[in-house]
Amino acid sequence: MKIWENRKEILEGIKNNTFKKEHIEQISELRNRICVQCDFYDKEGVNCEIKRTGPCCGDCGCSLKFKTRALSTECPQGKWNALLNEEEEDKFLG
Repeated sequence: MKIWENRKEILEGIKNNTFKKEHIEQISELRNRICVQCDFYDKEGVNCEIKRTGPCCGDCGCSLKFKTRALSTECPQGKWNALLNEEEEDKFLG
């Protein structure tokens, strides 16, 4: 499952969703605007890796509520980039 491979990014997104910061919410909003226009946008959550976490990305299966808030993740279709690298992510989650 992709969940195990992406666990750091998922945890980062959950953390950022729980403890909201204005700059991360702005980034999430911009990313969401891109996602809703994508052919892979899954509003109903049918293709979510974890059921009932929609809307999600129909390509990677990630919940967009968490994915768009994880600064170390990128769109699998290349529509938006990661803003942190793996080392920065480890410090951020540390």
